[in-house]
Amino acid sequence: MRFLLDTHTLVWATLSPKKLSPAASAAIADENNEVLVSAASAWEIATKVRLGEMPEAISLEARFLQALDEAGYALLSIDAESALRAARFSAPHRDPFDRILAAQALALDIPVVSLDAKLDQFGVRRIW
Repeated sequence: MRFLLDTHTLVWATLSPKKLSPAASAAIADENNEVLVSAASAWEIATKVRLGEMPEAISLEARFLQALDEAGYALLSIDAESALRAARFSAPHRDPFDRILAAQALALDIPVVSLDAKLDQFGVRRIW
């Protein structure tokens, strides 16, 4: 199975795995699965670290690409089609990071591993 990690899921999987649900932990740990991480998560983590909103992720932000490589996660670039879809969503949820993750998940027809029920507004499948 392929799936996309939400940013908080990536942070928890990397720094605090006990915060993950049993289903999220199992999906991430299964070596038969392909774990994708959006470039939007790099942007979100870097932004929140800079603003002091995510101090627990300073070390992850500093070695983001290395951490993905070590975990065996694949980096998903943001393409124009997904950016347009994210902007065109009619859902009231305004978070730009959630919007792009939802657009990417829908474009690839894959679920998002996330605790955040607000993603449901976009019609994505969610694992938690």
